[in-house]
Amino acid sequence: MPDNRLISPEWMEQEDHTESSIRPLHLNDYIGQDKVKENIRIFVLAAKERDESLDHVLLSGPPGLGKTTLASIVANEIGKPIRKTSGPAIERPGDLAAILTNLEPGEVLFIDEIHRLNRTVEEIMYPAMEDYVIDIVIGKGPAARTLRLDLPPFTLIGATTRPGLLSSPLRDRFGINCRLDYYDEEDLRQIIIRAAGILNISIDRDGAAEIARRSRGTPRVANRLLKRVRDYAMVKADDRISKKVADQALQMLEIDAWGLDMMDRMILDAIIHKFNGGPVGLETLAASISEEHDTLTDVYEPYLLKMGLIQKTPRGRVATERAYQHLGISYSRPAESNNLFSWNEQ
Repeated sequence: MPDNRLISPEWMEQEDHTESSIRPLHLNDYIGQDKVKENIRIFVLAAKERDESLDHVLLSGPPGLGKTTLASIVANEIGKPIRKTSGPAIERPGDLAAILTNLEPGEVLFIDEIHRLNRTVEEIMYPAMEDYVIDIVIGKGPAARTLRLDLPPFTLIGATTRPGLLSSPLRDRFGINCRLDYYDEEDLRQIIIRAAGILNISIDRDGAAEIARRSRGTPRVANRLLKRVRDYAMVKADDRISKKVADQALQMLEIDAWGLDMMDRMILDAIIHKFNGGPVGLETLAASISEEHDTLTDVYEPYLLKMGLIQKTPRGRVATERAYQHLGISYSRPAESNNLFSWNEQ
């Protein structure tokens, strides 16, 4: 049997009775990402019509946009169970072999952060995805031999925030490639209202819109802010979230009108004041604010780029005029040649 630390089987019967969960279970309940939903709906229906396993699916996009939720929805739509694991959890080829050989026909295997798979482990995936077989080496030296094991047809769903880090052989074996993008405010407002109904939170339309406006285009952030605003409303207001209450709660959390938090503003402030507006290399910037390089790349930078507050250049990151205006700082175009901290860091 596979190691329980590596996979977490989730059966539809268990999910269906968990009414308190704010994660949607079916495509009809999934708000936003309309093009992705429509494509997946067509591919699922076609696979069911042919009585075949759904082709392998790669879900990419910034964190918090619903990749894990969408993987569970795909399993529900095709009527099969799903097993979940992550790239860093699969350390050895034997770990992956144990998981694959215990899959049931048509089952869905979800690997989060698939770009972090060990290269040796990744090579096991190639024949498994393409031909539903794995090759296991038994013994060492001259006595070593290869044992080929047949696998039942299955669907691999991989999720990644950094698709560029996937090797070409692995990326090319995914027949369905879906990129999730940031949500607009109206979709986020609907998500907040739906979650509020499930959690028995009293909120009006304007209160939901105010939270949506500051949620960075991300459902995970929207749901987190909803819960914190609920706490504020219970203690400081009449247990009902209005626009005024939402604004007061979000000010307490130091989240401004554009959804920037303290760390976002710290990043912009560092570029502007410590490095004369940039360019500054990412490693140098991370060290200057005592934050991990990967956290900047995966969590903060995508939204700052989307909002047009920073630019990526060959020499590093540069604060835009829009960033100066947002922070209330007079803008003067920096002289690139004066910055000694840019080098060739990307």
